[in-house]
Order: sequence, then structure tokens, then C-alpha cells
Amino acid sequence: MTDSVRLSKHLIDQIGCSRREAQLYIEGGWVLVNGAIIDEPQYPITDQSVELRPNAVAEPLPAITLLLNQPVLANATLEQQLALLSADTHWSEDPSNILQLKGHFARLSTELPLQSKATGLQVFTQDWRTLRKLTDDRTRLEQEYVVQVTGEISAQRLKRLAHAQMIKGVGLPGCKASQQNEEHIRLVLKDPSEGVIERLCASIDLDVVAMKRIRIGAVSMGKLPLGQWRYCAATQKF
Repeated sequence: MTDSVRLSKHLIDQIGCSRREAQLYIEGGWVLVNGAIIDEPQYPITDQSVELRPNAVAEPLPAITLLLNQPVLANATLEQQLALLSADTHWSEDPSNILQLKGHFARLSTELPLQSKATGLQVFTQDWRTLRKLTDDRTRLEQEYVVQVTGEISAQRLKRLAHAQMIKGVGLPGCKASQQNEEHIRLVLKDPSEGVIERLCASIDLDVVAMKRIRIGAVSMGKLPLGQWRYCAATQKF
């Protein structure tokens, strides 16, 4: 029985590259094993066909950003959030055309948490520039929520939310509010504190049934299904 060797070792012997170059080629998705992309340097090779894809470059993977339509995860840890990101939950209609690789799930960070009872847009990134934008500009970035409510929705009541208020000794921020339909309103606010959407709605006699974040800054979730994720295109900026 033929002993197996690591794919990285096989590639080194086959093309005469360095160990680092072999790792970069493999993790970058440039190596085919029997015609299929394998991005694991430790993948065992016996008698399979191994080749480099055309125009292969031995460079680190560019930092990526992922967008998740996150279900309700009360007090979720980062590990619990990251568990939702897998090959199985990648949106089949992702328009980015980015090749999915295992390296895209490493070293991900997130900022701007959802309201605890909300679903919707959550951002995970490897890009320090994106992370700094979300961190340093959090008080200036708009967050847009669609909120399902019970009670009477009126333009006059929604207009009251445009200005900061003091209700029973509790300060409420001003926000942009509009009616979407008979049961839903849209709220646009900056750096919302936990529970503030319920308090804003209660101030105009509306009770929150459900809420969904659909936009952060200039990046919207679009048609991304609940529980699935897609890549954030390089042209999309927060």
C-alpha cells in the first residue's frame, strides 16, 4: 500500500518551490488534486494527479468581509456566531464570484452587535481597515432596522421620533422613522444601545413584535436569506 504524503510536501517535490510558497499556493486555491481545488496543505496524497491552476501566485489571501443574515442569538458569543458560517450556509446566489476557501473563516472579527431580539445584518471581517471603520465610526454610521409592531402607526407619531426625548427620566435618541406597511416601520439610528428600539416604539404606543437590521452605513443586506451569508464585494464600502 502506497504511503501518503502531505499535499504541501508533494507540491514542493513536484515543482521545486519553498515550503512557504507551497502553503500559499494551496491555501490560495491554486492547487488541483484530480481536477478539484484542495486548499488544505495537510491533505494526503498518494497517486492522485496534482497541478497548479494557470496564473497561480504564491501570495497571502486578501482579507475578506462576510455578511450574515443572523437569526436571533440572545447573548451569543463570537464562537456561536462563527458557527453559523460554513460552506453549507453560503448563499447559492452570492453575486461576488469569490472562490470560497477555508482561509476565509480564520481570524474573523465583528463589531456593531445586533439588538438582542433582532435578526439581520451582521458583519465579520479579516480586514483591519473595515474593522477600524466599524469601530472608530460607530457613532456616525447609520443602522437601519425594519420593525414589526402592534398598535396604531401614524405619520404624526413617527415624526415625534425625529428629535431626542426624555421619557420618564430616560433619554431617547432622535432617529429617522417611516411607515413601511400596516405592521412595519423603518428606523434609522446611529449606534443604538441595547433595548432602545423597544423604548422608542413604546414612546409612541407601539409594541415590538420582531425586528431586523437591513443596513449598516452604505452596505445593505439585500435579499440574503435568514441564516445564510455572502461575501462583501470589494466595491462595497461602509
